[in-house]
Amino acid sequence: MTDADDPLRAARLAKLAELSALGIDPYPYEFARTDEAAELEQRHTTLAAGAETAERTRVAGRIRAIRNSGMFIDLHDTSGKIQIFCHQDYLEPRGLAVMRLLDIGDLIGVEGLVRRTPRGELTVNASTLSVLAKTLRPLPEKYHGLADVELRYRQRYLDLIMNPESRKTLRCRSRIVAALRNHLIRRGFLEVETPMLHTIPGGASAKPFVTHHNALDMDLYLRIAPELHLKRLIVGGLADKVFEINRCFRNEGLSPRHNPEFTSLELYEAYVDFTAMMGLAEELVTAAAESVLGALRVNYGGTEIDLSPPWPRRGMAELVLDETGVDFVGFDNADDARGAASRLGVALTGNENWGQTLEAVFAARVEDRLIAPIHVTGFPRDISPLAKADRTNPRLAERFETYIYGWEVANAFSELTDPQDQRARFEAQMLARAAGDEEAQLLDEDYVTALEYGLPPCGGLGIGIDRLVMLLTDSPSIRDVIAFPTLRPR
Repeated sequence: MTDADDPLRAARLAKLAELSALGIDPYPYEFARTDEAAELEQRHTTLAAGAETAERTRVAGRIRAIRNSGMFIDLHDTSGKIQIFCHQDYLEPRGLAVMRLLDIGDLIGVEGLVRRTPRGELTVNASTLSVLAKTLRPLPEKYHGLADVELRYRQRYLDLIMNPESRKTLRCRSRIVAALRNHLIRRGFLEVETPMLHTIPGGASAKPFVTHHNALDMDLYLRIAPELHLKRLIVGGLADKVFEINRCFRNEGLSPRHNPEFTSLELYEAYVDFTAMMGLAEELVTAAAESVLGALRVNYGGTEIDLSPPWPRRGMAELVLDETGVDFVGFDNADDARGAASRLGVALTGNENWGQTLEAVFAARVEDRLIAPIHVTGFPRDISPLAKADRTNPRLAERFETYIYGWEVANAFSELTDPQDQRARFEAQMLARAAGDEEAQLLDEDYVTALEYGLPPCGGLGIGIDRLVMLLTDSPSIRDVIAFPTLRPR
């Protein structure tokens, strides 16, 4: 589309040319702002309607409304709104010329005296106007905002301009991450960074993204989890408590709860087991809730959820038995387990082992019923290659996942520290991979070598930041809580 085909853009370009003809740079280098809108409002809460001050201020922001041929401007910054009064009694001639060339959406700087109008609105009587960025495209219509959901995700900058709820959600995300980080630091954890590029994808069962390093002429993988590198740091004695908040990448499908890149908190603590991680998971989630809600009751999708700890602890097979009447612990082999799953109407590929079958039934028949917070324990050892075997039942692992509103929000183990057992688990995963399981883990020889130097007893915990933010901000889609979600190109 040419400028001639877009009259609104053409009109703005004409105003841009007029500003240049006046010797005004419409994209200057800086503006020395002294106040934000919310600061001014807070400072003048007692200023009476109709009162004037001798206080001179410099504010800046985006024009969101122009009234009375430019006499009144609603200026929005990241803290709120301030009204600007543009009148020849106060505004210099050059400023009046600038005022006539302004459009909704323009970024401007204003200097002037503070007053409160007779109607009670805090206002700046402009003495100078500065164009800080002349916009060439109009904003969406004010009262309908940005209604196209996909456009909101594709042009997040426009979404943030128009939708205060989107700004609130992403600001809450920042506060949640800060609350998690601060809580762990107070508990003596050391924040670390581990590689995003892995020579062997590991730490979780998932399909990786593959890239190629030209100088080394080798394939590398975007990490699916930081687990194995974090535990290497524990082996090395960097600290007894480490954590990382960062991106992971999984080459899998998209859904309201899945994005190919996502943010996780992963931590490890020496000399404790998975039961300590239960308490820590509760601490972290409640700290995040209090940081954004100031309370432990959250409303998600019209359902009120009480996050007050302690949360119940129930075994996976026990929950399946309660829901289906089938006791999978009583099955000695995978064939019997798969037959029971089929009779329950749970779809299988036919190659699942006992643990995979139990997990499939749990996912199909139990997960979405776990609304109140709960730690689900008793995960099959078959599907937990990095966790210690349960001390009372060798078919199970010392692992739990925390569910809220039917979602997994945390995953934790008593970490496997026996290098020979770990090698055997990896080898079993490799056999599963050879049989067609694309998500089975690879043998990481260096990690096994690290274990041979000694990993102390250790508890590990991972929390999905995106899902936690969804829960605490009542957001229906993971795309709402990621600033720039992955989308198919148009």
